[in-house]
Amino acid sequence: MKTQRGFERCRPLRGVAYSLAEFRKKYRLDEVVAEDLFVRFGPSSIELDLLMAAKRQTPSFDELTRQMPLQ
Repeated sequence: MKTQRGFERCRPLRGVAYSLAEFRKKYRLDEVVAEDLFVRFGPSSIELDLLMAAKRQTPSFDELTRQMPLQ
């Protein structure tokens, strides 16, 4: 699988580089989302893993307001 959009990496690569197919498979992403993140953040496994970890830990609005008293 190859990205349809090109990108130039300005920062040095951190960690092993993912291929687009590896990244998509690891996180079970659809093709459009995987390609968008891959192009925006580059192939760095460290940066992509951190990004995906942060996305998983984002609390939903319901979770944030669950313990608020009703008025």
